[in-house]
Amino acid sequence: MSVIAEENVRGERVFKDISADDEDSQPTEIESLCMNCYQNGMTRMLLTRIPFFKEIIISSFSCTDCGWSNTEIQSAGRIQNQGVCYTLKVKSKQDLNRELVKADSATTRIPELDFEIPAFAQKGSLSTIEGLLDRAIAGLEQDQPVRRATTPEVAKKLDDFIEKLKKLKEVEDEFTLIIEDPSGNSFVENPVAPQADEALTVTRFQRTIHQDAQLGLRPDDDLEEEEPVNDLETMRNEVLVFNTNCPECNVPASTNMKLVQIPHFKEVVIMATNCDECGHRTNEVKSGGATEELGTKITLHVTDPSDMSRDLLKSETCSVIIPELEFELGMAALGGKFTTLEGLLKDIKELIVSKNPFLCGDSSNQEQVNKLKLFGEKLDKIIAGQMDVRIILDDPAGNSYLQNVYAPDPDPEITTEKYTRTFEQNEDLGLNDMKTEGYQE
Repeated sequence: MSVIAEENVRGERVFKDISADDEDSQPTEIESLCMNCYQNGMTRMLLTRIPFFKEIIISSFSCTDCGWSNTEIQSAGRIQNQGVCYTLKVKSKQDLNRELVKADSATTRIPELDFEIPAFAQKGSLSTIEGLLDRAIAGLEQDQPVRRATTPEVAKKLDDFIEKLKKLKEVEDEFTLIIEDPSGNSFVENPVAPQADEALTVTRFQRTIHQDAQLGLRPDDDLEEEEPVNDLETMRNEVLVFNTNCPECNVPASTNMKLVQIPHFKEVVIMATNCDECGHRTNEVKSGGATEELGTKITLHVTDPSDMSRDLLKSETCSVIIPELEFELGMAALGGKFTTLEGLLKDIKELIVSKNPFLCGDSSNQEQVNKLKLFGEKLDKIIAGQMDVRIILDDPAGNSYLQNVYAPDPDPEITTEKYTRTFEQNEDLGLNDMKTEGYQE
């Protein structure tokens, strides 16, 4: 009997990076029962790691007797700290080619048809928008012959609805596709990256207790809120340590959390995870105070390489804009960070260029690859102080910060603007239950 080495169990070799050049990375074949004709078919499983999506399990079943086949994808990595919701305005047939990863915990909705695919109703999939519609149509058509014989009224209504779904593929009228995933492991492609996608809105949210129970993060019978920690003075003087898993290799690691007072700003919560196994390090910052009455837009005119050493706090509600590159990074894309300007730009490059899952393999587009490669080179020039640009931190919650190296005197390179939030921004911040009087419509 073969023995699996400890390093294999810990993810060193079990989940290999996906690569067309790796001849040793072959799927595992398992003879299994076909649920269509009940003869023996073949299931192929591949354990791999896709940049940005961490570890995944790709499985494909095919039956040589009846020709039935099925593919699915499952996340083998950790559940993210926040859920994610993608709202896409489908305006043309080109939008149907957007690639997406839909986890099995994701809920899919098309408001115009009052159509919803509940969470865990389908297995996870790696597909396109058109493929998602085809899968929904096939699922509805599957039992139609039986319905036409037993309940013809219901079958007629379903036929009419299926026709509406098929018409969506013609994109005669604009429609909205919403994918809401509390696990945070779903993804919809931005074909114009690194520029902001006007048709796609990405929001992060905190899971409810019920969603935690669905994902197995707490017992089903434990639906009571945990008692809050009130001893803030104790938390300020101590580094709290709790167990978690490394987001890269999934090995058990420790996360440190501490309250820190930033000079000339406010108190923040810093959480840092260091993995002794693979060396991965990550940090996340959350504001220790409430949402400010006004939003804040901080503009830095980069004039010298020394600007890269400025400390900055980017909250999870802050967008990063570089007008000279026509680039905008939406809120929550990188989470909260307490780093330097150089560190932020390197994180942006890693997210947009290095870890983009659609820039390798058959799904890659050479024009887009060259475009993102050029974008990465421009970021390198900014870090080296070879480009005259503006870095804008736009935070509607007012909880972001950029170091003033001339403090307490004004910084000639920094412009800070306070503004009133719009009604939509209040909704994004979860303030829609508050009185909206005084806010812009």
